[in-house]
Amino acid sequence: MTKYYTRACNFYSGQKSYELVKNKLALPLNDNSLLSFDTIEIISRKEKRKIHIKDINKQSHKVKKKIKEDIKSIIGKKKFKGLNLKKFPILMGVVNLTPDSFSDGGKYNKKNLGYKYASLLIKNGCEILDIGGESTRPGAKDINKKIEWRRINKTLKKVTKLKKFISIDTRKSWIMEKAIKSNINLINDVSGLDYDKNTKHILKKYNIPFVIHHMVGTPKNMQKKARYKNVLLDVYDFFEKKIKMIRSLGIKHNNIILDPGIGFGKNLKHNITLIHNISLFHSLGFPVMLGISRKKFIKDISLNNDSKERLGGTISSSLYAMTQGIQILRIHDVNEVNQSIKVFKTLIFK
Repeated sequence: MTKYYTRACNFYSGQKSYELVKNKLALPLNDNSLLSFDTIEIISRKEKRKIHIKDINKQSHKVKKKIKEDIKSIIGKKKFKGLNLKKFPILMGVVNLTPDSFSDGGKYNKKNLGYKYASLLIKNGCEILDIGGESTRPGAKDINKKIEWRRINKTLKKVTKLKKFISIDTRKSWIMEKAIKSNINLINDVSGLDYDKNTKHILKKYNIPFVIHHMVGTPKNMQKKARYKNVLLDVYDFFEKKIKMIRSLGIKHNNIILDPGIGFGKNLKHNITLIHNISLFHSLGFPVMLGISRKKFIKDISLNNDSKERLGGTISSSLYAMTQGIQILRIHDVNEVNQSIKVFKTLIFK
């Protein structure tokens, strides 16, 4: 039996979008009339085609039913405890307390630097702080949980006193539980909840919000496992399967974020396909996060124009994601990206 997927496309923004929605010529994305679409792409593993919303009722019964079901999720208001998703994109600031992360390892893991940097990120406009003590860069090896906790413990205790939205970036349930008891707000496990079999029990026990992140293999071998039949649909199916599993455990809350895992077991073609078609994931009904900051795909595209910070590529892909309605961006250079968003929003949403 053919499985169909629905991707919103042909977006409008600002006053034009508002007028089109008002006149029922476009549909609001995520319940926001300032960002709308008038076309969907219906995709299967054999073909894909674009359909204007006025032509949906002309489709076969099966296709029409699927499109209408997915559109409810695409246009529906997304809610998340502690976050205002109307103010998109929300910036998640990266606080790596590691000696070996791919971009800023060793910069903030000494003395009081982690707390000072976290405070700066908040001042620059990030609404989520993502604190981690283990590098998950390609080729990284596992570290002992006690070493990981020692790296983040003191900074975490100070940062939680700021009363901001705090995410813990870890694959280990032991770390998760200790962080939850320190009053963090979100679990960000890049393994897709697969690294530690006890993770699912921690999520259920504490009813804590979490990220479903897509990854193949482990950081040590993930780039060798970057093989897909169709990366876009494979990642989508992964999310569907995870959501079904989570519900089967009795976790009923909708405080779940989806992250397709750019660079985590993906080559350049995979990454570009996912980013270009990122609006597909809105049909799953949850907020979507993208971690594109300073990633290798920017180097692969820019070639001799690569730079250490990869700021240009981070900004351009962030702005593209914003036009696709992506709610959360995981970012290193919060001030610069926030500046670009403010200018871009003023230009396109007026």
